[in-house]
Amino acid sequence: MKAKIIYIFCACLACCGLAPMLSSCSDDNISDLELAGNCMIDQLSLDNFEGIIDLPSRSILVRLPEVYETSAMTVTSLKMSDGAVCNISQGETINMDAAKVLHVKNGDVFMDWTLSVLHDEARITSFVINDIYTGSIDQEAKTIVVYIPATLDITNLVPTITYSANATITPSSGVAQDFSQPVTYTVKNNSAESVYTVRVIAISKPKALFLGSAPTMSELDPEAQTACQWMLGNVESSLYASFADLRAGTLDLSECKLIWWHWHVDGGVDGHDNFVAKATDAMNTLNELRQFYENGGALLLTRYAVNLPSFIGTTGDDEWTTPNNCWGQDEAYAELCGGPWTFRIFDGQNGHALYQNLVTGDNPNEVYCTDAGYHITNSTAQYHIGTDWGGYDNYDVWTGRTGGRVLGVGGDGAIVLWEYPAHDGKGGIICIGSGCYDWYSYTFEAGYTEKYHKNIEIMTKNAINYLTH
Repeated sequence: MKAKIIYIFCACLACCGLAPMLSSCSDDNISDLELAGNCMIDQLSLDNFEGIIDLPSRSILVRLPEVYETSAMTVTSLKMSDGAVCNISQGETINMDAAKVLHVKNGDVFMDWTLSVLHDEARITSFVINDIYTGSIDQEAKTIVVYIPATLDITNLVPTITYSANATITPSSGVAQDFSQPVTYTVKNNSAESVYTVRVIAISKPKALFLGSAPTMSELDPEAQTACQWMLGNVESSLYASFADLRAGTLDLSECKLIWWHWHVDGGVDGHDNFVAKATDAMNTLNELRQFYENGGALLLTRYAVNLPSFIGTTGDDEWTTPNNCWGQDEAYAELCGGPWTFRIFDGQNGHALYQNLVTGDNPNEVYCTDAGYHITNSTAQYHIGTDWGGYDNYDVWTGRTGGRVLGVGGDGAIVLWEYPAHDGKGGIICIGSGCYDWYSYTFEAGYTEKYHKNIEIMTKNAINYLTH
């Protein structure tokens, strides 16, 4: 056994060129190892697409057109060092839907190479005007529409553009443009090329508003800003407005059908008095909000904004019908989701418009809202139901006192999603107070894959469509 170990040790030193230093290792002991061969791949092509060989990383990348089938590709050329053999051969058909490891051997020397393919994608994935106004992108038609307030100078707007890796774009991102007429942007990436037509539409009469306390959208907290950016990019003729804008009457609301207020507060807003103390902007704008609601305007109220209906007459004269069970965490210390977070669809409400076209999980009666690796503040404003909390012994009592309709409940039966149907000329209201309803994660754990979190967008779009049609 000792002699065998010495032979191997000497062979290793021979590979390093140090064998002459060991006079005790005879040539006979290492003569059977073939260590002189090279394991280089000098050329490789798939379906006649030439591979790009990178020696330091021992990788080969084959660039393909944007749309190209990769499940059965032919190795049309393969050239290696003299005497080398590989676990694939020229003429062989291989599946390149995932990267392949090529094992090249020459005598007793071997080397692994990674073979992968990359489609030459040429896409614009994000188009934002003045760092605020997000464009709606139609990838099939290659069109982008951005809505901006009529007060902006449409002849001097700066777009920030995100596009495919390795691509180039003309005109460049960050360069001011005159958008009084449509502007075309050309994206090129090797064999791929796309031309997008961008239209910027100035709005003097918005159809929907995202409401907040900050003077501009860019000054909102990350949770509200993420929700607002989504709205501006996905809801036609929508704008951001502050409570101060409403009070000042600077907006023409004659065509506005909906106001969305999504309000985050680190640590939560628990109860009637806490809401009055913290929601000073809203409290100072109650007359304008009440007028909008009583004239038929719809409201989407999410997170702690669900307290508002009690103050604009929705629940009669009883201001003390605010949620009785609320809490929340700080955004910087958000809780890590180990798996999907859900809430339950209330009995008989599976067919409600709010729940259509969601990504479903194992339980069809639950709404799946997050994925493993997402960080959530669990900001909750709900109605605890039961005799132990006072005021709402059961669902019928809650409905009788508030006039609301239960749509979703938590695991303990607390009401986390409800609506006040439109009636007598007043607009409809949907309230989402579930801690599962979350737009922003300050980071994502390794391996995070979005599957269920897109339900937040789907459910919100459903709510807006339901309230405005």
